[in-house]
Amino acid sequence: MIRKHQMSRHILFVDDEVPIRETLSLYFKAKGMKVTTAETGEEAIRLSTEIPFSLVILDVRLGSESGLDLLERFKEMHPSLPVIMFSSLGNDPEVLAEALAKGANACMSKTQSLEQLMKEVERTIQTAPAPAS
Repeated sequence: MIRKHQMSRHILFVDDEVPIRETLSLYFKAKGMKVTTAETGEEAIRLSTEIPFSLVILDVRLGSESGLDLLERFKEMHPSLPVIMFSSLGNDPEVLAEALAKGANACMSKTQSLEQLMKEVERTIQTAPAPAS
């Protein structure tokens, strides 16, 4: 059974790869969460000014853009918005350290299972303040 508060949770998923965006969007929607996707940093920033998200999952490399730079912009605009960095680089200690220093709540590898990602999403959302209505 999906808890009522879970239905109100809204994730912004930012990744430049269409198959990854579509797969994760379908997965989280099947788990009862609302999902909005963005392909670019500018699109993600625009959406974050229009919609109160509960969480952002942000790719470390967005084509020619740096997800770590985008993380800084998110944290400047929305300091309490939790962000999970999502990387195809595995668990690179330098990327992990930089992401955490810039305010990421967690880092996940794209090679980890969807179940592991879901556990991290749930943990991050539960420990973050509720979004303003």
